[in-house]
Amino acid sequence: MPSTSVSLPEGGGGGVFSAGTYVTGTIILKSNVYLQIHPSATLLASPNIGDYSDRTHYNRYTNETEMDKCLVYAEDATHIGIVGQGEINGNAEAFPNEGSMERPMMIRFLRCSHIHLRRLRLHNAPAWTTAFLDSEHIWCDGLDIVNEKKHNGDGLDYDGCSNVFVSNCRIKGTDDNLCLQASSKAFPMKNVHISNCHFTSICAGIRIGLKSVGDISNVVIQNCTFENVWREGLKIECTEGGTITDICARGLVMQNVTRPIFILLNNRLQDIGSSIGLESMPPIGALKRITLSDITAIDQDEMRQVHLRFEDDLMGSPSFNGIRVDACEQFPIRDLVLRNITYHTIGGVLKEDLPQHYPSVWDMRYDHPDEVSENYYPTWSRATFMDIRNVQRLTLDHVKFHAYEEDTRESYVVEHCRILKQDIVEY
Repeated sequence: MPSTSVSLPEGGGGGVFSAGTYVTGTIILKSNVYLQIHPSATLLASPNIGDYSDRTHYNRYTNETEMDKCLVYAEDATHIGIVGQGEINGNAEAFPNEGSMERPMMIRFLRCSHIHLRRLRLHNAPAWTTAFLDSEHIWCDGLDIVNEKKHNGDGLDYDGCSNVFVSNCRIKGTDDNLCLQASSKAFPMKNVHISNCHFTSICAGIRIGLKSVGDISNVVIQNCTFENVWREGLKIECTEGGTITDICARGLVMQNVTRPIFILLNNRLQDIGSSIGLESMPPIGALKRITLSDITAIDQDEMRQVHLRFEDDLMGSPSFNGIRVDACEQFPIRDLVLRNITYHTIGGVLKEDLPQHYPSVWDMRYDHPDEVSENYYPTWSRATFMDIRNVQRLTLDHVKFHAYEEDTRESYVVEHCRILKQDIVEY
């Protein structure tokens, strides 16, 4: 196949790639079309950015205009997919990691329905691997996603989607492995099922929110493992005025995860927010009915180290470790349950080596200090294991902690909370 844009026509069938390597620019899928990639076939992204169509623009981050182009694209299509056990290789080495950062995403679907990605190797994306936008009825099963060479190496990204099923996937990347977001009120993110997956990330394993103009709800996460995640294992951020509700995660095992659980309700300081179309600082939204249970997080010697991304971007360190939950005192998180949590952290931090002032979350629509607590700051923890502030109706049930090395910080801090149950053991 020549390295130019290809449009597969509507009407049924699809493109079959048998054994071999096929170099291509943008492929546009129409309704009722599947790409079938043979186990011995590789679909290789063209190294020439000019081979990618300009008709795929729909990236919703205000600060990431360099990723508007993509390799596989569909818009307003139904019953489409990519299947087969073969490989799509994004040819990441051919694209820049600094300076002019124009790079194609691997796969992007806009306003599509009945989408199947199944049993594929999705490797070496120059930017995000996937972006599902305002779409519904999506199945991603048996995917092997590996991105280690470029910034923005996300795995599965969903924005404004409903009826999403993710199972049996391995995701390794330089950014968030799996994201659930809602950048508009018109398309809520809802009815999401994530199971039997493995996550390794320089950033977060699963992130819910950040882009949260609209609502995110009805999410179930179960039976997943996390290994060598240098920021957060499960990260929930309601930051742009919407609501995040009815989240249930259980049966998670984490090894070498800097912050196993991170939950934040605020309105962002930087650039107003992340979403295109957000023109002013939004009021603080709502974050409620979150149940996290049967979670084991264990540190090994690796967690004594400081972890960086591409040599200069601090992602984690021993002083950064810990479970963190935070909100503005006037806008608390509501109905949070942490049950059957076992956390063994590396410890070894001296309180006197850290800044003495730990900033609070503020409503950024009004006057506020220069230093506030937000999504990427502070970069240290005031407690060895867990710091929870501003939660109404908090349940801590059978929560167990252990530090391998002596740590002079408070073991845990629970502040400005209405507690329904507190059962915490340090041993």
